[in-house]
Amino acid sequence: TAVVAGSIVPLFVGSATLTFGMRALLTKMVEIFPAAADVPPPVGAPLLGRVFKTTSEPHVGDVTLFRLYAGTLKNGADVWNAEHEVAEKLNHLSVQQGRERTEVGVLHAGDIGSVAKLRDTHTGDTFCLRDTPVRLAPIPFPEAVASAAVVVKQRGEEDKLAAGLHKLHEEDPTFHFEYNSELRQTLIHGMGERHFEILLGRLTQKYGVHADLARPRIAYRETFKGKAEGQGKHKKQSGGRGQYGDCWIRIAPRPRGAGYEFVDKIVGGVIPNKYIPAVDRGIQESAERGVVAGYPVVDFQVECFDGSYHDVDSNEMSFKMAGILAFRTVAPKARPVLLEPLADLEVWTPEDVLGDVMGDLSARRGQILGTEADGRLTKVRAVLPESELYRYSTTLYSITHGRGTYRHGFHGYVEAPPDVAARVAEEHKEEQGH
Repeated sequence: TAVVAGSIVPLFVGSATLTFGMRALLTKMVEIFPAAADVPPPVGAPLLGRVFKTTSEPHVGDVTLFRLYAGTLKNGADVWNAEHEVAEKLNHLSVQQGRERTEVGVLHAGDIGSVAKLRDTHTGDTFCLRDTPVRLAPIPFPEAVASAAVVVKQRGEEDKLAAGLHKLHEEDPTFHFEYNSELRQTLIHGMGERHFEILLGRLTQKYGVHADLARPRIAYRETFKGKAEGQGKHKKQSGGRGQYGDCWIRIAPRPRGAGYEFVDKIVGGVIPNKYIPAVDRGIQESAERGVVAGYPVVDFQVECFDGSYHDVDSNEMSFKMAGILAFRTVAPKARPVLLEPLADLEVWTPEDVLGDVMGDLSARRGQILGTEADGRLTKVRAVLPESELYRYSTTLYSITHGRGTYRHGFHGYVEAPPDVAARVAEEHKEEQGH
């Protein structure tokens, strides 16, 4: 009665590696945990089930495991997926025992069943009857805290990598992946390095894709600290009609987060109106390629204040080239600097290792904002460069003996210290050399 009411939670002690305590656990689950008939269904629906796991098996495809909360389910029955509003047919309804599946004719409330090859059903989805649709509250999965890049060992396996990672995400919703076009890397997000190692092992065993973890690139930005002006002139004469574009621009910094602004200060038609947007496009295109280390330039203003044109040889492309040349000429004189992204960090740690955790954060160029008691743990708030977060989960696990946790979010951009800017610029130079 107390277990059904939620007023007590049974606690069992055992050893997974030595298999001690398993028989006692299973016996007591039968004795004291409520059967489906002892607990009213969550929402009074005639049929209610939830998918709690998806696995992928060779020669079979995706296998969906679900718990039936209410009603009975016959082999071959149609159910309604309330999340995606689609009907699914449950053919070859089975119960799972380890790797073996045994087909059954019917499942009752409380049973755990499995079915293969559902088209639109995923982990966490609810199914019910179409005329009594129900959506259960989502399963609260922990947020991903660690990130890494993943690189295939053999060229040409990129497509297989994406397909394998998609399958792994279906099986494990705490794991996410994305291809970041700016960084030109496939990034994976999960619970830590150990999590990633297990996933890459499964990627090899199940999908034949061999991949390694790599350090994720950082989305640096660039901006200006000073003002400068100068000319961009594009002039080409190679028989027949030539090309001619000429503009003078001023570059000035804007406040952090203010973005890019183009100001048209042309008077007297020295550049015809129809060509001015082309100058703007040229400047923006050139700014994307950076000045210091090849990263996009942000938070600056450009005034186009003078120029000249040719009646015959001027066109949009010529003025776009003039804009590109003007930016390349003026930008190095406007004191360009590298900006690095910062992360807001919250770390929960036992009091006895608080000093070690804070010392490690300081060594990672972190700025401690404060500490406060949070239950049995102490919460540390800090801001630190994103580049210093790589493998942090492993370090924190080591310092706190597995008792510490953390989460992080984007804070903003600040000017990188000179040594960091020099290192990033050197790495960019080497990359360009390759």
